[in-house]
Amino acid sequence: MILSDKTIVKMLKAKTLEISPLEQSQIQPASVDVRLGNTFSIVEDLPSGIITLEDKINYKTIETDTYVLLPGQFVLATTMEYISLPDNLTAFVEGRSSLGRMGLFIQNAGWVDPGFCGEITLELFNANRCAIELKSGRRVGQLVFAEMDETALNPYSGKYQGQRGATGSLVFMDKG
Repeated sequence: MILSDKTIVKMLKAKTLEISPLEQSQIQPASVDVRLGNTFSIVEDLPSGIITLEDKINYKTIETDTYVLLPGQFVLATTMEYISLPDNLTAFVEGRSSLGRMGLFIQNAGWVDPGFCGEITLELFNANRCAIELKSGRRVGQLVFAEMDETALNPYSGKYQGQRGATGSLVFMDKG
């Protein structure tokens, strides 16, 4: 079941769902808007030009209120909001249609597991032929919450738990 604004507000007041910082205007009929943070990370160039799944990837991370995303460029960014999901709630991250129409693709693998706490790392790609100026604090997406039929047996406690800032891939830590 997708949560309504009424249920989202109730959960925020009861602190069973936490989102901070949060302004009332971010709460939509069936979602909560998320804003772009000020941390951006790009993969550092490798001599081999090949990224593997087994080796740690190095990122260049900057903090800035304005980032110019060049045509064809990929960058990791973060939300301003730090969220904490209860063990019976999951969230979908959706980019804003208005930004998609500019050629800005916003992803985060699309899914936030129950029990996750942290800022959400966003994967941004500029599919346009023009550069796109990104500004911290602007609405870039929304969280759509879905209640699960039961509390998760194994809520999220993985390698991205508690993340802050644009967090790079930790796939090299996987066991297989």
